[in-house]
Amino acid sequence: MDGKSRWADNIMIERWFRSLKTERIYINEYHNPRELRSSIQDYIHSYNIFRPHQALDYATPDEVYYASFTASPDADLDSAPAC
Repeated sequence: MDGKSRWADNIMIERWFRSLKTERIYINEYHNPRELRSSIQDYIHSYNIFRPHQALDYATPDEVYYASFTASPDADLDSAPAC
């Protein structure tokens, strides 16, 4: 965060909200808040699991996130000197 009310601080989430609104909310009619909530949950699910992102080298956010856990924790221990 660079400063108070700086536009660059929120650009990523603002872009995501723009995608959500234009791809899901504005084009559908919801009869109650429960339908809207369900639609938003479906959008988040598909956005994270099925939708590849250019910024992530066309991987999904889930693939990138869970790949960080597959690194072997023993790899760092092997290179450490024995005590």
